[in-house]
Amino acid sequence: MWHSSRHSNSPHSMRSRTSNVFALCALLVSAGHLSAQTTAAARDSAALERLRNDWAGLRRYRDANAALPAPAAAVNRVVFYGNSITDAWAQYFPTMFPGKPYVGRGISGQTTPQMLVRFRQDVVALKPRVVVILAGTNDIAGNTGPSTLEMIEDNFMSMVQIAKANNIRVVLSSVLPVYDYPWKPGLEPAPKIIALNAWLKRYASEAGETYLDYHAAMADARGGLPATLSGDGVHPNLVGYQMMAPLAEAAIARAMKR
Repeated sequence: MWHSSRHSNSPHSMRSRTSNVFALCALLVSAGHLSAQTTAAARDSAALERLRNDWAGLRRYRDANAALPAPAAAVNRVVFYGNSITDAWAQYFPTMFPGKPYVGRGISGQTTPQMLVRFRQDVVALKPRVVVILAGTNDIAGNTGPSTLEMIEDNFMSMVQIAKANNIRVVLSSVLPVYDYPWKPGLEPAPKIIALNAWLKRYASEAGETYLDYHAAMADARGGLPATLSGDGVHPNLVGYQMMAPLAEAAIARAMKR
């Protein structure tokens, strides 16, 4: 018994056990990397499937749209229309806009051409009194390919014209400030966002619609979204949404008086 214990604590045995521990750790790390790679691959595959078979995301809200009450039951219905910023915001509507018939129709990652395709299904068919459009940052990031400011502006104009033709008032929201996109760094979006916002403000006035300026209230000194309002510099956190809510309410009220 004593001999066995001394043998198990011999330098050779200790080195062997240490090697086994290192091998096990390496195996666990490798498994973790493999799991992360598998998760990322599955996510990319799902995204690719959506782009191939439902590029505009028409499936996302089809059932939810059908389940909405008739517009007559919500005469002041407002559709918040956009990308991931709107998509994530909708969960807070019941507490931020209590009792208001506000509907969220945002889809993460979307650009203005995708939003234009689904505009009739996810906005016009719901017969809202007002639509609040918040879009453009993913175009600048190039989510569906390179996009000039003129291309983005064309899509905004088309959505506004469709809304006006259907007696829907429009709130054109400024693009939120971004200093850099975590998923595509180095694009220097801040000045492009400022230029697009200047056009949105001018076009809203020309079209007789309402401009909503989030950017002026939220931007830091370098034209980005500060850490107090966002975890990644792009998407608002709860504090960010709480800042946006009264600005949106004021803009909606102005639009309804037009």
